[in-house]
Amino acid sequence: MSDSNTIIVPDASGWRRTLWAMVGIQFLMTGSFSFLSPIVPLMLPGLGVTTVQGVDIWSGAITGATSFVAAFASPVWGRIADRHGRKLSLLRSSCAIAVFTAVMGLSTNVWQFFAARALMGMFAGFSTSAIALVASQAPERRLGYALGWLSSGQMVGSLVGPVLGGILADATGSYRIPFYITSAVTFAGLGLVWFVVQENFTPPKDGPKSRSLLSGLSLLLGSASLMALFFVLFMAQFSVRTVQPMVTLFVQELIGSPPQIATLAGIAFSITGLANLISAPFLGNRSDVIGYRRVLLICLLGATLTSIPQVFVNSYWLFVAERFAVGLFIGGILPTANALIGRGVSRESRGTVYGMTASATFMGNSLGPLSGGFIAAGLGIRFVFAVTAALLLANLIWVYFKVPEFKDGPANS
Repeated sequence: MSDSNTIIVPDASGWRRTLWAMVGIQFLMTGSFSFLSPIVPLMLPGLGVTTVQGVDIWSGAITGATSFVAAFASPVWGRIADRHGRKLSLLRSSCAIAVFTAVMGLSTNVWQFFAARALMGMFAGFSTSAIALVASQAPERRLGYALGWLSSGQMVGSLVGPVLGGILADATGSYRIPFYITSAVTFAGLGLVWFVVQENFTPPKDGPKSRSLLSGLSLLLGSASLMALFFVLFMAQFSVRTVQPMVTLFVQELIGSPPQIATLAGIAFSITGLANLISAPFLGNRSDVIGYRRVLLICLLGATLTSIPQVFVNSYWLFVAERFAVGLFIGGILPTANALIGRGVSRESRGTVYGMTASATFMGNSLGPLSGGFIAAGLGIRFVFAVTAALLLANLIWVYFKVPEFKDGPANS
């Protein structure tokens, strides 16, 4: 299935070096960006949003803006990555994140802040490019292992970032300083991509039509399993992201607004990342052994069962414990689904296909927070957790009936 004109698979030590470099860089990039997760809702009153309902709705809209735009741009960037290399896409998205994050810190009203967040989406896709790069370099039978560790780098970043961001905001008394630091750290990540990441890539010689968006779309639409996984990615991200912009606001509902509110909200964010860190490498490795579909079903069932108690919690620390329990299962959903996608297409098409499927992830990232904001404003934050549990259950049922297990064949690695 591989094409010698497009990608040459590196030797064993080569793909491992690329993997570990990308795990570290993914940690740095996700950590810097997740600095801002607990801060955005707290910054809104200073940008002119004064009502509780307004903060709920704007928190969801701002959180989802980047992903909504990225959902339409991602297939284009995926095709460009297949033709010009995934490392170039990493550099492009890093630069965009750094610039627009600094602009957000300079915003004087909520519309400027929203516009900067949306414009970031036009050039977004660092994680998608990282997945495509690692998936194109790793041996076929180690794909779950490789993507599991890449996900761990992302999850560790999401673990450390919110806590550091909250502590920094509380220590400085400013909600803008974390945006400037995020921009600086992201520029540092760009430098690491430039100097450290190696991609064994040869540009294709088979003409521009071979990797067109239409051919990529045909590949996606022509495969029942890929289309089923497209829906899985959308539903997984939609359900998980519905809750995220509400975490800070729910912490406020539980404990009020003590001076260390940003730090406590950061802990509630980060504890899920800690659980992801523990579970994602194990689940990714097990998926290579017992099957991707089976691990995906286990993760969705566990996430459903651990989401339900959050509807009824009345203690901050119990809420933190429940967020940890959810994270043990959430961490395995995306790497397992992406491994299934990678095993279903050839190496030279993975950038294009991951660009297409990333649209599902980005759309879930966008519509989830927006829906969560409206649900919280209309019915209360606790209903958001109930909706999340229902969506995870629906995704579980969908996978059980629609997603086949990968049938191993001759490896192309």
